[in-house]
Amino acid sequence: MDEEQAGRFGWHRSDTLAGGVRFATVDEVGESERAIRAPHWLIVCVATVVTAGAGCGNAAVSDEGEGTNPSEPGTTAVASLVPAIIAETPHDATAFTEGLVFDGPRLYESTGNFGTSQLREIDPATGATLRSADLPPDFYGEGIAVVGDRIWQLTWRNGVAIEWDKPSMKPLRQVRVDGESWGLCYDGERLIRSDGTDRLHFHDPAAFTETGSVAVTFEGNPLRQLNELECVDGQVWGNVFMTDRIVRIDPRTGDVTAMVDARRLVDDKRRGREEVLNGIAFAGSGEFLLTGKYWPTMFRVRLDG
Repeated sequence: MDEEQAGRFGWHRSDTLAGGVRFATVDEVGESERAIRAPHWLIVCVATVVTAGAGCGNAAVSDEGEGTNPSEPGTTAVASLVPAIIAETPHDATAFTEGLVFDGPRLYESTGNFGTSQLREIDPATGATLRSADLPPDFYGEGIAVVGDRIWQLTWRNGVAIEWDKPSMKPLRQVRVDGESWGLCYDGERLIRSDGTDRLHFHDPAAFTETGSVAVTFEGNPLRQLNELECVDGQVWGNVFMTDRIVRIDPRTGDVTAMVDARRLVDDKRRGREEVLNGIAFAGSGEFLLTGKYWPTMFRVRLDG
């Protein structure tokens, strides 16, 4: 990836690393660059140079599972999109949002942090919490997905996924999950889970057993820190943790096919380090509901090229 490619998505090349390229955090760019708010913590390694167990970030590139990456890097054109705001709705500014999903007219949210994690049903028109259920104080809530009359909720490092009864919002069981869990969505056939690496994991929606995985690449390079997910029409939308970017992923190949620059939704006056984009819910008719951790607003948007 060259300077022009990086600049197209608001990234700033800092220096080269052994086996890859590192992009600067917002703290490393100059004052003139701060105005365009470069993403934090975005690590991209060159796939053709990185060897197993090496590179940058927390995870090595793996060849396991279904959905291998293209042998020729950089062959997939990546569309640049921006959110056009249609409406704004209040959002609980105390909610440490980890997951957001529509189920018809109903809106569900998962919140995180130890001692305050919840599963919530929210009024999408007012942002008011209609129902909520607490997780155990030592559990850290993460992404959610609705499957029929059940809701699956991930936990960060507790090693379990929680299955809830949707009508009563009562927990039914806990299922073991290997490693960390971040984001979750349901594509109508399988659950898709992120774990903060460049890999998406596929799970059976009934038993939550893992059935495969795919490594995600941006123009041929591993893309890590994948977080909140939303499945829409066979594609996976996911935000890149600690950034204002959302990517669209083809789960068959792992290719990123679009990049959303959501910086226009961020208000510098209310954004601390933790207050990052982390809620993506498809609202139908080409519209999405976007919010973040501790954000006081949910934005209904259309993604324009």
